Amino acid sequence: MSSFFQRLIGLSAPVSAEALSLGQLGVDMHSHLLPGLDDGAETLPHSIELLRALQELGYRKLIMTPHIMGDFYRNTPATIGAALADLQAAAAAADIQDIELEAAAEYYLDEWFGRKLAAEEPLLSFGGDKRYILLETSYMNESFTFDETIFNLKAAGYQPVLAHPERYTYLYGRFNELERIRENGVLLQVNLNSLAGYYSPGAKHVAEKLIDAGLVDMVGTDTHHVRHTATLRDKVLPAQYLRKLLALPLLNADL
Repeated sequence: MSSFFQRLIGLSAPVSAEALSLGQLGVDMHSHLLPGLDDGAETLPHSIELLRALQELGYRKLIMTPHIMGDFYRNTPATIGAALADLQAAAAAADIQDIELEAAAEYYLDEWFGRKLAAEEPLLSFGGDKRYILLETSYMNESFTFDETIFNLKAAGYQPVLAHPERYTYLYGRFNELERIRENGVLLQVNLNSLAGYYSPGAKHVAEKLIDAGLVDMVGTDTHHVRHTATLRDKVLPAQYLRKLLALPLLNADL
């Protein structure tokens, strides 16, 4: 039975105790491996190092998502496309095979993004005709245009995906707000390293609560550097909640 059909009928695949690995996800849809674009990989050799580490963890496809943020990272489809082509060429030269490399973006909900949306500029999405678009907000301050932005994105044919909702401190103690956001058609993406308490105990707690409630739609590594891949290998793989997470009907494998 395919994973797609299992989702249609509300089932999830059993997770083998012997085969537990990130390879079961197949696709990482959130990382910062493209060199020189944001606070992730700085150089092509750094990108290649991270690429090898993620492949060793079992991934067969990476959808890399550099930040687009008006005050700091004014990336464009052109600059991201050029960096992707450079990494694809470097990976081929390094004889790295059997892994697909794609790119989208992680959009910060600021005024600059609002202007792009109002101007109907094409946005970098992933998942083919599903048109998933990865979004983030400030970690500390709530976006008061969030609902309006989500409405406008959906009206423009995009499917919003909220990156790492477990890390937004303004939502701590407001789990019902996360439930409301998802009920309003926003998919939720949890960072794997949250399961190891990498970001904070609070982020770990919310991630676990989202998993228990079955509210996680996608998971990403959010890889920026080797500390992230080392934590995935050494602390996430043995984490108790990884098994629960992998038993959910996640969308990663179909991206």
